[in-house]
Amino acid sequence: MDALAPSDRQGRLALERELVDDRRVPESRPVFSSPGDLAAPAGYSQVVSIPSGRLVWTSGQVPMDTERKIVGAGDWAAQTRAVFGNLERALRAGGAGWADVVKLTLFVVDVSELDTIRAVRDGFVDTANPPTSSLVQVAGLFHPDVLIEIEAVAWRPG
Repeated sequence: MDALAPSDRQGRLALERELVDDRRVPESRPVFSSPGDLAAPAGYSQVVSIPSGRLVWTSGQVPMDTERKIVGAGDWAAQTRAVFGNLERALRAGGAGWADVVKLTLFVVDVSELDTIRAVRDGFVDTANPPTSSLVQVAGLFHPDVLIEIEAVAWRPG
């Protein structure tokens, strides 16, 4: 973005506020969108606008069972299913569910497994209004057998 003089920045911010006000966003649910002037997303939304309500954040969930054993060592689909199952339980504990998820952040050791991850994810999230999403490849996670970790943010009406 170009550096703007303070008066130009104030003008742009005022214009942005007017544009947001003119959208007449419904106050009852988040609005998921992917503006035409951004790259078309593949299985996620570019933007979500959230009316007042209650947010629920999960910690990063990993493929670990209740006995602290890693599930599905070396198996991307099994680990991803286990992570989404753990996310579901964490969301439920916060009073939310998959229909309420507005943001996912995925940490993976190999982005070439994205098709497998998406196939599992699509069995959980609302694919008609997919959450915003970030994918980060990392050199490693807390245990060498862990391939994936995911955090979620959900919204509930207040």
